[in-house]
Amino acid sequence: MGFDEKKEAGDETGVSKTQEEAVDVSGEKVNRKMSEDSLVTMEEDDDAETEGKIDLGPQCTLKEQLEKDKEDESLRKWKEQLLGSVDLNSIGETLEPEVKILSLAIKSPGRQDIVLPIPENGKVKGNWFTLKEGCHYSLQFTFQVNNNIVSGLKYTNTVWKTGVKVDSTKEMLGTFSPQPEPYTHEMPEETTPSGIFARGSYAARSKFVDDDNKCYLEINYTFDIRKDW
Repeated sequence: MGFDEKKEAGDETGVSKTQEEAVDVSGEKVNRKMSEDSLVTMEEDDDAETEGKIDLGPQCTLKEQLEKDKEDESLRKWKEQLLGSVDLNSIGETLEPEVKILSLAIKSPGRQDIVLPIPENGKVKGNWFTLKEGCHYSLQFTFQVNNNIVSGLKYTNTVWKTGVKVDSTKEMLGTFSPQPEPYTHEMPEETTPSGIFARGSYAARSKFVDDDNKCYLEINYTFDIRKDW
């Protein structure tokens, strides 16, 4: 989840030469539990995200959103198009948006989808899934939006191997209005790394957050890359 073999060495989302050497040296001695180094690194990443938070000002209910700039016809039409058939009488007074991740699945050509159970507390017990080295795959998830518009919803995923961060992915999903039907989003297809040093256990964290840095789901888990499924 989040791998891309085409990334240049040393860029901010790839693996630097020094990191590759670190993974190579310890690649065959894999600890299936998250190492202390991984936990420290993950905490440092959280601090960086907090420091970069932007203050977007107070939130508004849907009715207040429609009242704003109501004399601007183009803006009013854009808001009405965004809201679609939302029943303002039932949810228009609610301030906080609610986003619920309904399902997560890994899709790989020629194979049945791997449907991942979503843990209630965000912590997966044991190994969450296994991928074959060098395989093509994509992540698909469905989510429900209720109460209010969620602005700038994005998916982030960070991966560590033996305490070294080997990949970081951010995908902007967009702005969504509440509606009865769930939304579906499929990530771009990627390829898992291959080779003896790519095999083993990885620790990862996936998050769904909005422009206000409100987190709707955070999952900490481990997964394997093996020679075969």
